[in-house]
Amino acid sequence: MAHRALTVGARRGVLEHWVRLPVIARIAVVYLLGRAVTTGFLLLAAERSTVGSRFGADATIGSFVLGWDAQWYWLVAWEGYPHVLPLTETGQVTENAWAFMPVYAYAAQIVGLPFGAWGAGALLISLVAGFFACVALHRLLRHRIGASATMWAVVFFAWGPLAALFQVGYAESLFVLLLLIALDLVARRRYAWLYLVIPVMAFTRPGILAFALYLGLHGILRWIRRRHDPLSTREVVHIIALGALATATGFAWQLIAWFVTGDPGAYMATELSWRRNWGVDDAAFVPFDGWVQAAQFWFTQWGMPGWWGLIALGILVLAAAAMLLFSPQVRRLGVDLRLWSASYLLYLLAVFFPQSSTFRLLLPLTPLAGALAVPRSRGYRIVVLALCVLGQWIWIDQVYAQGSAYWQVP
Repeated sequence: MAHRALTVGARRGVLEHWVRLPVIARIAVVYLLGRAVTTGFLLLAAERSTVGSRFGADATIGSFVLGWDAQWYWLVAWEGYPHVLPLTETGQVTENAWAFMPVYAYAAQIVGLPFGAWGAGALLISLVAGFFACVALHRLLRHRIGASATMWAVVFFAWGPLAALFQVGYAESLFVLLLLIALDLVARRRYAWLYLVIPVMAFTRPGILAFALYLGLHGILRWIRRRHDPLSTREVVHIIALGALATATGFAWQLIAWFVTGDPGAYMATELSWRRNWGVDDAAFVPFDGWVQAAQFWFTQWGMPGWWGLIALGILVLAAAAMLLFSPQVRRLGVDLRLWSASYLLYLLAVFFPQSSTFRLLLPLTPLAGALAVPRSRGYRIVVLALCVLGQWIWIDQVYAQGSAYWQVP
């Protein structure tokens, strides 16, 4: 009994000490422990990598940091963007650097200068941006779902299935940081700061057009609620101007690619060239057609009729809409974060061809981690965390240790 009482007392002491820590210190502990777990998984993946893997039998964490799309960001930093688009033997535009935005690539180049390595800069940016994304997520959610649920949402984010992106040369962690800051600024009506954030977001990775749609929906909602939530003329001007800025910067990269290459379709042809790996028609971009093509493609690959894929796609869209409209946990996040989630999902439906990178492209839906954390059951939260860690290992093992096939691209 004495031993049991001592154990209970020790647990209470640890809990009390934890509660007394500043929030940012608690987030730092969660994040650093998460990075230790991810590092362990990456080391294990390096050991498991074989000659059949993209990284070979002598893989290291360093080769993972510079793997897959990180190579393209490195190429942008060192060689810039091609003035002449590379072509296949049949005259089609092939994969090239125009598919990758410049902010992360050049920022990693600058940060990496003292270390003499672009990869060191990329790793530092991803790590630091990931930490501050956790801080921004906590700030965004803390008054919506409560202190305990918010900290658990940070845990799920920092330890989640895609947590390796905080430790490799991908722009996702930087983009999510900027996004969470932008969503918080909108929630707090600090519109003026968005004139600085939006252009950086736009040239970090694709997705700013979804934010433009979100701003439009936000403006409509505020107009509808103006009797209960006063809407000043100044705020109307800001919302319209920011929506226009997000839209303009969303299309600016296409214009820049046109100006540099002389080809008005340079960017779109570059993006569509990646679809060729899946054997689908990439002759022209048609909004929403990517999901229709992919639904039929994947079910055909699995030996089932293509029309089954269309039914599955319809069910998936309805399920996502039902979750955003009716889920009590999602509704707790507030209508603004639900509008963002709907805007981004609609954007993905319009422009994306779903394949193995789909999981990575869902990272901007990070605020929904708050919905996962709403249930108060400790057992439930521990199970979710265990699933996050398991998913993280499966993802790392597949795309790094085993990655060689077209469906293993992170």
